Amino acid sequence: MELAILVGSIVISFLVFTWLLKVVKATLKTALLVAVILLGLQLVFGIGPATLWEYIRNAMPNGQ
Repeated sequence: MELAILVGSIVISFLVFTWLLKVVKATLKTALLVAVILLGLQLVFGIGPATLWEYIRNAMPNGQ
């Protein structure tokens, strides 16, 4: 019985760990992509993050 619990806990731990690695990898890729896009807008067009954020806020209904 204890062996089954040990094996089950190892399998579940492995699955959770691999899921966590996938989430962290996706998060880092997204953050890096956003940073590259913002840097490109800043360097090419002179549009800063504050200007872009203001445009997004104004585009939303009710200005929220």
